[in-house]
Amino acid sequence: MKIGISGNAGSFSEEAAVYYCQKHNIKKYKIIYLITVDKTLSFLIKNKIDKAIFPIENSNGGIVYEAVYAMAKYTFKIENMFEIDIRHCLLSLPHKNLKDIKKIVSHPQALKQCKMYLKMKWPKAKVVEWSDTAQAAKDLKNKIINKNSAVIAPIKCAELYKLQILEEGVQDLKFNFTTFITATK
Repeated sequence: MKIGISGNAGSFSEEAAVYYCQKHNIKKYKIIYLITVDKTLSFLIKNKIDKAIFPIENSNGGIVYEAVYAMAKYTFKIENMFEIDIRHCLLSLPHKNLKDIKKIVSHPQALKQCKMYLKMKWPKAKVVEWSDTAQAAKDLKNKIINKNSAVIAPIKCAELYKLQILEEGVQDLKFNFTTFITATK
């Protein structure tokens, strides 16, 4: 089974896909990293994947607008809706100190979920939106994002992309859940 997700390796969408497969006892699957909801639904409609998994709403950040706009473009069936716990981390390149960080990069939804944290702890940092939390982590590692930047991403991205954890649990609310949709054609 090919499962397309709106994220890169290490993303919460990947975590959601793994959770979905475990919950439904699906043992043979391949995750296709499509980064955006639009591309994920496009692949579903073109029969390039069997299922699409993407976020629709967060308990703190609200509606994932990217998903709503993409859903309006395609016809599909909602097979399932489920929630996973979301804990954001602030990650940087190795050997960076907090004082080195001038820019914070992440997906717009993650930035919403960390809005107060950013205002209180990083009032002078430039905040930049990116296509995906895990993609931001990968792009920081690959020096596409300035070396004096940090990303807000899942903890899994630290190991996966060889980044340093500056701070864990940077989301504004302790209870921070995202609802995901499993879509089929």
